[in-house]
Amino acid sequence: MEQNEKASFYEEFVVFSRKTPISHSQEQFTLLAPNHEIALVMAQENFIRRESVCDIWVVKRSDIRMMNPEERETLKRIDNKNYRTTKGYGYLARIWRKADQGMLDEKEILSWSKGRVKR
Repeated sequence: MEQNEKASFYEEFVVFSRKTPISHSQEQFTLLAPNHEIALVMAQENFIRRESVCDIWVVKRSDIRMMNPEERETLKRIDNKNYRTTKGYGYLARIWRKADQGMLDEKEILSWSKGRVKR
């Protein structure tokens, strides 16, 4: 086989895994394989010798789509959207403190009754 025939025969696969059923998937490594089935077997062989995992995924590198520079521009935040972050709610502690200081307790409310309410 010539070099360019080998290049077209093997495809690059990205291997993802999870350590537990509730953990997040994590990219582990890439490998070259002729198809998905062999890529999965090769990934399993790698993990048998290394760490234990509960799940493995193999994805063709060509099937993973990245954002182009124009699309990345849409991710930039607009400056006037502080209310969408938790930092934007910092003023609430101050408001609650003021409200708490102005709260009426039971003794104060009962003092208004001037003896009309029996305990």
